[in-house]
Amino acid sequence: MPPGPIKRSHASAPLQEVIGRLGGKWSLLVIASLGDERKRFGELRRGLGGVSQRMLTLTLRSLERDGIVARTLYPTAPLRVEYELTRIGVTLLEPLAALAAWAERNRATLHEARKRYDARATREASAANRRGRAK
Repeated sequence: MPPGPIKRSHASAPLQEVIGRLGGKWSLLVIASLGDERKRFGELRRGLGGVSQRMLTLTLRSLERDGIVARTLYPTAPLRVEYELTRIGVTLLEPLAALAAWAERNRATLHEARKRYDARATREASAANRRGRAK
C-alpha cells in the first residue's frame, strides 16, 4: 500500500535538512553510482559524466561529512582513495530506487506538461507584448 500524504510535522526541519543536503544535482547520482561497490574518484567521475572535478570533490566531502559516504585512503605511491556507501548510505538505495522508478514512469508526462506550460507562457508573453505595443 502506498504511503499517505506527508504529515506537516514530517515536512518540517528533518525533511528540509535532508533534502537540503541530498537535493543537489550530484548527491543522489553519486549515491546511486556507488550502489553496493567501492569506487575510486576517477571511476565515479567517468560514470557520472558531466560533473567537474571540483563539484564531485565538494559533493563527496558533503556526503562524507553527513556519514553517507566513507573515504578510504591507501598509503601507496601514488595515493589511492576509494569511496563507498556507509551503512546509513546503503539505506538510501531503496528510496532512491523508488524515486528512480517514479521518474522513469512519469518522464513522458513531465515532458508533456513542460511543453504545454512553455507553449502557454510563450502565448501569454506574446499577448502581453502586443498589448504593450498597442498602448
